[in-house]
Amino acid sequence: MKGRYFVLLLFFVLSVPFVHAGIEVREFPDARLEQRYHRLIGELRCLVCQNQSLADSNADLAEDLRDEVYAMLMAGKPDREIVAFLVARYGDFVLYRPPVKKTTLLLWLGPFAALLVAGWVLWRIGKARTPEPAAPLNEEEQQKVRKLLQQQNREEPGS
Repeated sequence: MKGRYFVLLLFFVLSVPFVHAGIEVREFPDARLEQRYHRLIGELRCLVCQNQSLADSNADLAEDLRDEVYAMLMAGKPDREIVAFLVARYGDFVLYRPPVKKTTLLLWLGPFAALLVAGWVLWRIGKARTPEPAAPLNEEEQQKVRKLLQQQNREEPGS
C-alpha cells in the first residue's frame, strides 16, 4: 500500500512543472514568416509582466497579443504595421526600444543625467574630504622644530 502512494506522489511531483508549461503550437506556411513572428514577439513587451517580452510571458494578455500578432502576420500585414497597431492601442510602453520624442525624452536622457549628477556629487564629496595643505612654518616655528628634533636625537642613542 505504501509503495502505491509513493509512486502516485512521485508521479504528481514530477508532472507539476509540465502543468504550467504552456506549449504554443502555431503553423506557418514558411520559415521566414515564423522567424518574423518570433522576432516580433521577442521585441514587444508584455504589458502585465513589464520586464518580459511577449515571447517570455505566460500572462493571458501576452497570449492574446501573440494571437493578435499571429493573425496579422497571417493576414499579410508588414511588421511595421503590426507594431504601429500595437503602439496605437497600448502606447510606446509596448516597445522595448521606444522612439525618441518629447514624451520619451526623459526615458532616453534620464540615465545620462543621473550619471552626471552622481559624478558631480562624488566630486564634491571628494573635494570636501581633501584637507587643505598646511601653511609653511615661519622662522620661529622652524627653530622650535629643530630644537625638538635635536633633543629627541640626543635621547635616542642611549636607549
